[in-house]
Amino acid sequence: MEAEKLSHEALLSTRELEIVELVVTGLSNHKIAQQLDISKRTVDNHISNILKKTGAINRVELVRWSLQWGKVCLDNVNCCSLPEVSQTIDCNEMVS
Repeated sequence: MEAEKLSHEALLSTRELEIVELVVTGLSNHKIAQQLDISKRTVDNHISNILKKTGAINRVELVRWSLQWGKVCLDNVNCCSLPEVSQTIDCNEMVS
């Protein structure tokens, strides 16, 4: 994996972020589709778009990207409360 390939923050839609969270929990595309009450093909398309936007080539790289950019919280790792819209505090600044 090239470090620079995953070094940018992609703009993902709310639905795409929701799917990323489910991917990180280990759900298959079929299970994600069931949980969101959408077709598996729609999930496949979302995953494909997410991989393109993030530069990840597979689900493992997507999880790494998600953790790197603070898009998910996994077993209390990489967790912080999100600042209000009017605040510009970096997540790393919130940790003492």
